[in-house]
Amino acid sequence: MQFEHLIEINDRLNPLIDALTRDQLWRGLVLRAEQPMLFVSYLDECTHLARETDAQERDTLTRELRYDALRIRDTVTFTPQQNVRYDVPAQGEIPTSSLVVTIEEPQEGALFVRFVYDDGRSEDDSMDAFYNEFRRSAYQEADIDTIKMIRELAAQGRLQPPV
Repeated sequence: MQFEHLIEINDRLNPLIDALTRDQLWRGLVLRAEQPMLFVSYLDECTHLARETDAQERDTLTRELRYDALRIRDTVTFTPQQNVRYDVPAQGEIPTSSLVVTIEEPQEGALFVRFVYDDGRSEDDSMDAFYNEFRRSAYQEADIDTIKMIRELAAQGRLQPPV
């Protein structure tokens, strides 16, 4: 199943929403990968296994996530100020999947975040089609919660550049 959606970050027509800078948004998305327990209440543990930087200045973080007895290894690639890519290789009964989270800025200060999911499954299976609607809804709610948490962290001053 492939699924994508877009969340508007700065709504210039709504003065009640504090605008985020691209840097604050980026720091929040990085924090989501580095400290996912801040964003996912049912995650029991996240262990960083390795971190590397390539010639294009992209960082790659290999992690192991523990949800009760379930352990999942994934790789997170950070393209600075642009996107965060999560890749989960096939493991046990879990198929290969990915998520790409991209910052879009069609005009200066007009920030959006695009979430693109690919769980490696076909859309053709009618039984999967039934569950895919639930998956889409769960993904979208989790992503809305992510942006809400990033806003909270920014309001607390936790997404400022290091001094």
